[in-house]
Amino acid sequence: MKNRALPTWFTLGHFANDWSVCSLWLIVPAVGVAMNLSPADVGLLFTICYVGGALAYLPAGILADHVSNRGRLLLATFWWVTVGYLLAAMAPGFWSLALLLAIAGMGDAAWHPIATGVLTRENKDRRAHVLGIHAIGGSLAEVLSPLSVGFLLAYVDWREALAISVLPAAFMGLCFFWVVRAVPRVEKKSVSKQDMFDLLNAWRQGNGLRMVAMICLYNMALMALLSMIPFYLADRHGFGPLAAGIVFSAMLIVGALTQPWIGKISDTAGRRPVLVSGNLTAAMAIGLLVFQPSLWAMIAAMMVAVAALAAIRAAVLAGAVDHTGHSEGTTLGFAFALLEGIGALGAVFAGIAAGISWPHMFGLAATFALVAAALGSVTVFRESVASVTTESDEHAEDSW
Repeated sequence: MKNRALPTWFTLGHFANDWSVCSLWLIVPAVGVAMNLSPADVGLLFTICYVGGALAYLPAGILADHVSNRGRLLLATFWWVTVGYLLAAMAPGFWSLALLLAIAGMGDAAWHPIATGVLTRENKDRRAHVLGIHAIGGSLAEVLSPLSVGFLLAYVDWREALAISVLPAAFMGLCFFWVVRAVPRVEKKSVSKQDMFDLLNAWRQGNGLRMVAMICLYNMALMALLSMIPFYLADRHGFGPLAAGIVFSAMLIVGALTQPWIGKISDTAGRRPVLVSGNLTAAMAIGLLVFQPSLWAMIAAMMVAVAALAAIRAAVLAGAVDHTGHSEGTTLGFAFALLEGIGALGAVFAGIAAGISWPHMFGLAATFALVAAALGSVTVFRESVASVTTESDEHAEDSW
């Protein structure tokens, strides 16, 4: 296999590993109905799932930078996901389910910094673009998995639906026994305390802290919406699993398909205009939801908000890699930990706000996105290789 096929295989691997995680957008609300949980309980279950998974991001990123055979690490993630979610489908109660989902999510979490670390290391001049291509896999899983689960939940309970959701990961786990050989190897090296200290220094100063806060608040807005929209549609408008799955999938598809394009724009035009405009667009769309317009106006505003946030995800991650300029796997592991760890708190906060009223929940999500946009406007983003090259070419043409 030639290395140029790797982005395609990595996109498929991303799709397969994320399938079970994305099924939770409808399975967890179904658990909530079956166990008679409150919105806050549903939000807590989402948060535990994602915080648990976030514990694997940084260690996996460090491994990606220091282990020679990264292909074997990627292969292991598929079987971790397969076994983990099968065990979760047999959980007897809320807390055992939450723990097993968190452990299973670690396998999917580990995939991300390893795969994206390989891609950004091999494509330094188009980081956001290749991250956008890779992101299509996860985004399509977010579109198609809830849709399929919506159909399944019309005929089976949540346990059977969760068990069936591991099939893509198991299949890709078999395929990757062959793909592993094409993953580029790197020189094996030990973890240096000085390297870790230097990386930490890059994030704990003014500009780094602003970027950390922006990343967290950006994903808190997205998590607040994704975790509560299916529950809102069922609670306020009587949507069943199938109808909620169709609407939820439709909301995600635009952001999924535009990620490579938006990523490419951020490679050439810069990270700031893309990140500020995406968060600001989402904040305005979510703000409309506070006033509870008609159902179809609500759905349209939700689509705009979710698409705007999902489309800029690759640019968020590329901005993090640009900031450090090295140790791609470790940097991405840290960024994913922020997104899915601290960012996952958006789900529990949204659940608490929804317990007061749905307008309060939407107002909270709008605030998250608005503050993320404000932080993005005052953050200094280092230029990517592609944007520097483009500007150099333009100056050369002007001189000529």
